[in-house]
Amino acid sequence: MTDAAFRNFIDGRFDEPSATFDSIDPSTGTAWAKLPAAGEADVDRAVEAAHRALRSGPWRTTAATARGKLLVKLGDLVAANAGHLAELETRDTGKIIRETRAQIAYVGDYYRYYGGLADKHEGAHVPIDKPDLDVTIRREPIGVVAAVVPWNSQLFLSAVKLGPALAAGCTVVLKASEDGPAPLLAFAEFVQEAGFPAGVVNILTGFGQECGRRLTSHPLVSRVAFTGGPSTARAVVRNTAENLAYTTLELGGKSPVVVFADADLDSAANAVVAGIFAATGQSCVAGSRLLVERSVKDEFLGRLKRKAEAIRIGDPQDPATEMGPLATLRQRDWIERVVADSLAAGGRLVTGGTRPAGDGFYYPPTIIDAGSSDLPCMREELFGPVLSVLAFDSEAQALAFANDTPFGLASGVFTSNLGKAHRMARDIHAGVVWVNTYRAVSPLVPFGGYGLSGLGREGGLDAIRDYTRSKSVWIKTSDEPIPDPFVMR
Repeated sequence: MTDAAFRNFIDGRFDEPSATFDSIDPSTGTAWAKLPAAGEADVDRAVEAAHRALRSGPWRTTAATARGKLLVKLGDLVAANAGHLAELETRDTGKIIRETRAQIAYVGDYYRYYGGLADKHEGAHVPIDKPDLDVTIRREPIGVVAAVVPWNSQLFLSAVKLGPALAAGCTVVLKASEDGPAPLLAFAEFVQEAGFPAGVVNILTGFGQECGRRLTSHPLVSRVAFTGGPSTARAVVRNTAENLAYTTLELGGKSPVVVFADADLDSAANAVVAGIFAATGQSCVAGSRLLVERSVKDEFLGRLKRKAEAIRIGDPQDPATEMGPLATLRQRDWIERVVADSLAAGGRLVTGGTRPAGDGFYYPPTIIDAGSSDLPCMREELFGPVLSVLAFDSEAQALAFANDTPFGLASGVFTSNLGKAHRMARDIHAGVVWVNTYRAVSPLVPFGGYGLSGLGREGGLDAIRDYTRSKSVWIKTSDEPIPDPFVMR
């Protein structure tokens, strides 16, 4: 039984959808809302609206400072309405309410940050070697941006794309995942309230073949910013062969957390639990591979087991709940297959591994003592609350295990030895290395991965430049006429 309905936001208006689908509440496994299924015609309208806004609408002449003020206002609106957006995200994705509230409130800072930078990314004057020419380099918006985000942390993942894109003067068509898009469709209300001109921001949802493929291959799209999995990313890259759009990819991870015997084990245990069981493990930076020095392995596993078994699983809308359901049934099915294969291949189950009784897509905090880096749980990104553990005997072996993955998004190192911390941070192949902490983020810091974890970076000062292109302007300053090139002197 559905009790809510959402619409796409195109050219400054909320459209009545021509097709819809049910959104499933992961905590009950039942439909709770009707969502719009955007087709190719909807995508075309959204991209064309964004192109008009970029080329001939008021956005084209909106000063950078004014763009920044709109972004700051949007950040304030998101923060003020974080409770409402959080309830929607929790209902649609199963992420616990206390996490969605905190994360969405912080999202406002990203819009404020890029609002402050909007009039501070500058061009240049080139001291060229030709005395009668003056050369400047302008930074201009790259064009219409196709931003594609997954369901998890979607308001955050949208902010790191929308913020710099709008600060740079681009226009955007944002595609929310068909899994749990309700909060992003509701977020469109605040884009409208903030006062962005029609067509500057368009938000829709739909399925990959019709909606996603058309958007990322559209001839009027100049930039694609994608967050998701490697298999979908390959399809996106193939799509951009049609429009040659500049593309950045923030993909998955199989992030190692390395705990040395000299670490503060209580602090490390808390970080490991937060790194893998927060958001029910459905995070691209989930610390899913624990590498622990053999001399403290048994003690450390004991701590983790006690902490994992004490986690309160339940209704994600209850502030007392510490872990909610997985977002989709297919994700739970995938995790169960990989866990079963890993145990059959020799892994030892420390705790968890059996779904609880009752409705919803719940799966318990699970720890597997892998014993080998070849087990499926050590190789595959599960995107769920499963921690795979491997012991190491030396710093060199820890580093080898940490880098034994085609992914390279995030990593953690726990040690009290400063030299060891610096060596590991230098040599781990990952875009983020947290030392004696985990899952810290800030709008001031770039974020991205190596290998199958993606291309490009999001966040930080340089992000705006990725939404611009340079234009070289040559001005002749001499009053002397250009000589006839065919007259020999």
